[in-house]
Amino acid sequence: MAVLPVPVPSAKMAAVEKRRQAVPPPAGFTDSGRQSVSRAAGAAESEEDFLRQVGVTEMLRAALLKVLEARPEEPIAFLAHYFENMGLRSPVNGGAGEPPGQLLLQQQRLGRALWHLRLAHHSQRAAFNNNVSVAYECLSAGGRRKRPGLDGRTYSELLRRICRDGQAPEEVVAPLLRKVQCRDHEAVPLSVFRAGTLTCFVLLEFVARAGALFQLLEDPAAAVADRRVGQAVLDTLEGALQASDAAAPARFLEAGSRLGPDSLALALDRAVGGRRPSAPMTREEFLERAAALFIAKVKPVG
Repeated sequence: MAVLPVPVPSAKMAAVEKRRQAVPPPAGFTDSGRQSVSRAAGAAESEEDFLRQVGVTEMLRAALLKVLEARPEEPIAFLAHYFENMGLRSPVNGGAGEPPGQLLLQQQRLGRALWHLRLAHHSQRAAFNNNVSVAYECLSAGGRRKRPGLDGRTYSELLRRICRDGQAPEEVVAPLLRKVQCRDHEAVPLSVFRAGTLTCFVLLEFVARAGALFQLLEDPAAAVADRRVGQAVLDTLEGALQASDAAAPARFLEAGSRLGPDSLALALDRAVGGRRPSAPMTREEFLERAAALFIAKVKPVG
C-alpha cells in the first residue's frame, strides 16, 4: 500500500494559529469557562468598603431609622425632604456685620434644625431627644469665623421660630422666651438647648388645648365667653397645676388633662349660679392667662 505524504502547514496557517494562542481568556473566567469566585467576592467586598468609607451605609441606616420614628404617611416624600436637609452642611454664622451669604446659611441651618426637631412628638422621648441632639450638632458646627459651639443668639432665634411657626400669639409666648432665652454671646450647652426647645413645644400644645377649651365656653355669636365661667375654668386649671409636682414641662400637660369633669362641672355651676352681671372674656385674654399659669411653673435659665 502506498503511504500518502503528510501535508506541511503553510506559513499563513501557522500565523493564524499563533494569533489564536496569543488571545487571553476572558477576564474573570478560568480556563474551564467558570467565573472566578474569589474575584467576584473581592469586587463585592470592595463595593461594600467603598459605601462604608464614604458614609452612605450609615446615612441610609439613619434615614430608615427616621422613617421608623416618624412613620410618615408618604415615606418617599419624607426621605426626599430628609436628604435635601442633610445636604445643608454649611457652618452657622450670621448677625450684624455678617455677609449676606452667611446670613442665608444661618437661615438654612435653622430650617434644618427645626425640621429635625419636628420629626417626632415630644411625648416620644427617645426619638425626640435624639432629634434634639442632631439639631444641636447642626447649629453648633464651627466654621472659618466661628469656633464650634452654640451661642445664645442662634439659640434664641430658634426658640422664636418654634413659637412663631406654632402660631401662638406674641403676647402669650413673649414671657416664656424671656425666661428660657440666653444672652447673645453666651455658650449654650445641650441640656439648656433641650430644655428650652421642649418647653416651647409643650407651651404651644398647652395653648392649643386651652383654645379648644375656650371654644366650648364662648358664645358663637359674640365670640366671647362669660367672665365668671372663664375665670372658674382658669381657677380649676391653676389648682390642677399647683397640685401636681411637675418636674418637667411635659408634666404640665398631664396636670391639665387631669381636670376632673366633676370638679370642673361644680366650678361652672357655681359661676353660672351667680347673680351679679359679668363682663365678657375674650379668647386672647383667656389664652394669655392660661399660658401665664404654665409659664409660672417654668424655671428660668441660669
